[in-house]
Amino acid sequence: MSDDETDRVYYVDGDIVPADEASIPVTDRGFLYGDAAFETLRAYGGDVFHWEAHADRLAETCDVLGMDHGLSDADLRSRIDETLAANDLEDAYVRLSITRGSQPGRLTPAEEVDPRVVVIVEPLPRGGRGSEPVWDGPATAQTVRTRRISDRALPARAKTHNYLNGILARTELRVTGADEALMLDSEGYVTEGATSNLFFVADDALCTPSLDGPVLPGITRRVVLDLAREEGIPIRERRFTPDEVRDANEAFLTNSTWELRPVETVDGITIGDGPVTTLLSRLYDDYVERQFYGTEE
Repeated sequence: MSDDETDRVYYVDGDIVPADEASIPVTDRGFLYGDAAFETLRAYGGDVFHWEAHADRLAETCDVLGMDHGLSDADLRSRIDETLAANDLEDAYVRLSITRGSQPGRLTPAEEVDPRVVVIVEPLPRGGRGSEPVWDGPATAQTVRTRRISDRALPARAKTHNYLNGILARTELRVTGADEALMLDSEGYVTEGATSNLFFVADDALCTPSLDGPVLPGITRRVVLDLAREEGIPIRERRFTPDEVRDANEAFLTNSTWELRPVETVDGITIGDGPVTTLLSRLYDDYVERQFYGTEE
């Protein structure tokens, strides 16, 4: 199948439609208010990576929004599978969105929900051993002025269509051309990237901001921590200052699409990858290979 988007089809509100014809009404609350939940997933070999964990997080987001959409996990999964099959894709980026639907003329949402479901897919390289990363080289990261929204204002565990906080952070990168924005909380501690979780190595321990702060509980983050524990790597989860990150021996970012992406610099200070990043990247590839391609060696 061609990688040209004109050949792609998406799932929109019950129908498989050509990508260039995919649309939702302007009265949709996801468009009007960001009143929608979403998950970004990755498919390997035709199977979705940690679907149950993504489904649980999606359900938690909908719970935060008070959106009782009435759709089962099996139903949502079938829509993803249908979209992948319609595009003849086995290795792909997948974005699943559920909006509260159209309720024009009111900010307060109605209790009755007629949800709108959208599934977008794009081809990605094969994962696992010997795979090509989707990113173009190690990342440059920059601490930005835009602060992460407090959990008391909008819970970090909720992945909603309201991504203005991350967008404002990313616009600050235009001056330096950095790849990712590192966001601080209201007290000046590091939380995460605009679309990624942060890891770094200091004093022979793997460090990552704890979920006690406004940090999204990333699915890839969880897998990396599990792999590190199995390998006996010391782990520190707490609050960290920007200087602690800048002084790190090595660092990397994680999300579903990037997997593990080494960090080359933070605020112009060279960090680079190292043995822990290399080991965890290999272990992650091995994990994907075993789970999704059935290769043991």
